[in-house]
Amino acid sequence: MSDEIRKQATRDVISVLPGRADDITRLVTLIENGEPIVTVIGKYNHGKSRLLNELIGRDIFAVADRRETVRLADNVHNSVRWLDAPGLDADVGTEDDRHAFHAAWLKADIRLFVHAAKEGELDARELALLDELHADGDRTQRATLFVLSQIDQLADDAELQKVGNTIAAQLPGMTLHAVSAVRHRKGAHEGKKLMLEKSGMPSLRILLDAALACVPQARVHEAALLFGEIRAELEALLAVQNQTRDALSELQSRQQLEFSEGLKGVIGKVSVDIEAMLDALGTDHAIIPDSANDAYAITAGKLERAHIQIAYSRACIAIDSFLAGHGVIGLPVEQETVARALNSVMVAVMGVSVKFRKDLRRMFCEPAGRERIQRDFTRYYELSADRKALAAQIADVESTVVACGNALSALHSLEAFA
Repeated sequence: MSDEIRKQATRDVISVLPGRADDITRLVTLIENGEPIVTVIGKYNHGKSRLLNELIGRDIFAVADRRETVRLADNVHNSVRWLDAPGLDADVGTEDDRHAFHAAWLKADIRLFVHAAKEGELDARELALLDELHADGDRTQRATLFVLSQIDQLADDAELQKVGNTIAAQLPGMTLHAVSAVRHRKGAHEGKKLMLEKSGMPSLRILLDAALACVPQARVHEAALLFGEIRAELEALLAVQNQTRDALSELQSRQQLEFSEGLKGVIGKVSVDIEAMLDALGTDHAIIPDSANDAYAITAGKLERAHIQIAYSRACIAIDSFLAGHGVIGLPVEQETVARALNSVMVAVMGVSVKFRKDLRRMFCEPAGRERIQRDFTRYYELSADRKALAAQIADVESTVVACGNALSALHSLEAFA
C-alpha cells in the first residue's frame, strides 16, 4: 500500500469516527511495524533523559538541571527506538503536553514511567496517568514499567524503603524498579561491579529486554483489538444510519401520499360544489360587457361576476386551509417578488380572481384543470421548508451511509496491509 493510499484510507475512517483519530494513528504505527518503541514519561527533572542514556549506553539525550526536553526526542539504538518525551508537568494545553501524550499513547510499545525517589509520594496527576496506563496495558498488552529514579539522592536504604512503601501504598500491586543512573555511570567508568548492581540498571535492562521480546505478540493483539473495535463501531453506525434513512424515507413517502390524497379530496369536493353551482345558473350575464353607462350601476353581469368570484374564493379558502396545515404557504425565496401580497402559493397557482364561468369550469370541472392544480400545489409542497428540511436530512444520512461504507472498505484495506 502506497503512503498516499494509506493516508487516504485513514482520512476515510477518521472522517466518520473523529473520536478514533488517535486509535487510527496508533494503527498506522502498528501497520508500519518498525522498531519497538520505548518511551520514558514523567515529570520534569526526574531523570528521564539520563536514564535513557544509561539504558542505551551513549549520551544521546540532553541532560541539564533546567528544563531541556521541550519536544519529542528520539534515537534508534540496537534496533529499538527510544523516545524522550517532555515533562508531564508542562503547562496545560502546550505543545509539550501534546508531545508527551503522543509519545505515551500513540507511539510507545513500552512505557517507562519515571518518578524521582527524592519527591516521595506520587501526586494526583501521576496517579491518574498510571491508572490510565495500567488500564491500557490490560487492554492492549502494552507494558508499563515503574522506574523509581535518582535513588542516589536518598540518604540510605532505609529512606529508600520508606519511599518505596509510601508509593506501594498508593499503587498496590505495582512493582517498583529502583535505579540510579549516576551510580551506573560511575560503576561502569570505575569498573565497580557492586556499584553497577546497586544502581539497579542491569536488573531494569533484563526486565526491559523481556518486555521488548513480547512486543511483536502485543502488537498483533493490539492491532486486532483496534481493528475489531473500529469495525464494530463503523458497522453499528452504518446500521443506525441505514435504519434512520429508511425511517425518514418512509416518512417522506407517507407524508407525500397523505398530502396527495388529502389535496385530491379537497379539490374534488370544491369541484363538485362549483360544478353544481354552475349547472344551476341560467343565462350567462357575466360574458356581456358593461357599457359606459353601467360604470356605477348594479348590473346582472356584475352580480354574476361577483357570484363567480365568491365561489372561487370559497374554493381557494378550502384549498389554502389544507395547504397551511402542511406548511405550504409562502413561495420559495428565489420566486418571491417585491409585491409581498403576491408571494403566496395560492396566488402563484390559482391567480388573483376568476370572473367567468368558463374559467371556473376549466379550473375545477375539467380533469386537466384539476390535474394542473394538483400537480402545481404538489410541486410547491415539495419546495416547502419542512419538505426541503426532510429531504436535506435524508441526503445527510445517505451521505453518512456512503461515508461509512467507504470507511469500512478503507479499514479493510488497512487490515489487509497489516
